[in-house]
Amino acid sequence: MKYISSDTNVWIDFLTINRLDWPFKLPYTYLMDEDAIDDEFLNPPSVGVRLVELGLIKTSLSDEEFLLAEEFNAKFLKLSRYDCIALAIAKVRKIELLTGDRALRAAAVVEGVNVIGTIGILDRLIEGKYITQDELDHCICDLIKHNGNEVRLPNEELLKRVSYMK
Repeated sequence: MKYISSDTNVWIDFLTINRLDWPFKLPYTYLMDEDAIDDEFLNPPSVGVRLVELGLIKTSLSDEEFLLAEEFNAKFLKLSRYDCIALAIAKVRKIELLTGDRALRAAAVVEGVNVIGTIGILDRLIEGKYITQDELDHCICDLIKHNGNEVRLPNEELLKRVSYMK
């Protein structure tokens, strides 16, 4: 089982299109700081509970992760406290970071942490045959419909994955 440190925005993408369970089809265990789950999923409040039911693992920070998150907080001024925590977990545990946040992705590159986002999850779902091309097409249409509001993804990358656009 592969572990991935998780930020919140990818979950919001999948929640927006009513496919919150899709990332859990992959053979991954998603980790998130327990305080981030409680604090960042406020609307609707049941999202954090639902993610845990689906398999998101609440994790506590080690002393090393806590100190590194504090360093990141001073170093990367555009990151939230929970962004820094997710990055610290990924770096210390040498695992991927799940995020779509541009500033967090840039910080991860600086820190040598591999990143995956919503589109990467979709790519892995289709490559592993966890979803069909038809399911992917419908998903992408839903993402495009919400893009620019709740969802913020590059349309050109989404369109590359739609079967009738290939």
